[in-house]
Amino acid sequence: MKGPAGVFALVLAETIAGGAALLFLTPLWNEVKHGFFKLTGLILAGLGFATWGSVAAARVAGSMAGDLSWWLSLAFAGLSTVWVVLLFLRAQVPARVLGFLSIPLSVALLAAMAGTTDEGSHLVAFLQLLAGAAFMGAVLDGLLLGHWYLTDRGLSRTPINRTTAILIGAVLLEAAAVVAGGFGPAASSSDFSPLLTAAGLASYVAIGMVAVTALIAVMIRLSLRGTRPTAVQAATGFFYLAVVCAFAGELAAKTRFLP
Repeated sequence: MKGPAGVFALVLAETIAGGAALLFLTPLWNEVKHGFFKLTGLILAGLGFATWGSVAAARVAGSMAGDLSWWLSLAFAGLSTVWVVLLFLRAQVPARVLGFLSIPLSVALLAAMAGTTDEGSHLVAFLQLLAGAAFMGAVLDGLLLGHWYLTDRGLSRTPINRTTAILIGAVLLEAAAVVAGGFGPAASSSDFSPLLTAAGLASYVAIGMVAVTALIAVMIRLSLRGTRPTAVQAATGFFYLAVVCAFAGELAAKTRFLP
């Protein structure tokens, strides 16, 4: 893959992988009403199709990794659509099973995308994508969960507190991933923005956005110490900022990723 479409494909793939993993690998199924899964599933399916479209625009002819990424992103989008439809039909058990199956499928997608880079080891690239998935998934699920508290007034603080803790941990992983990517100039950044080629500016922008997201995560944690319902509303507002900063940071980081 190459160009801005390739960068967007990488970030979108991280988002759907992290979003699906945090949705089904945490106890949310038994904590929130299944309407939350319908909402999040529709968003993941939409982002899955957006990933597929971005890969289609970015893949290079003859690239096996690019072709595999195309098929896997389409499979994820289709599978996510199916389990959401099943959930609307009240077929909860098969919907949950397919939801779980979307997780290894998304990890396989990240593994395939790691093969599209010429920067160092594919294993290192895969680990960087996994770190990005945890990072983007935490901010996405945290934002959606914060809004869900507006519809489920009786929901305890446990889910959003857990998501905030995951975000703090994901920030540390993402910072390590950005550092592992290096700080030198990268020619691939010029396709996204010529400014990002100057003295490794892309990596400095990425680490700066990660640092800001870390600060926001701390503010979310402090906001949730309040006992009033407005504390969750304040935390949700901070999650908005976290999504913007995380997305910007990942875009900057992934401009160095592609050949």
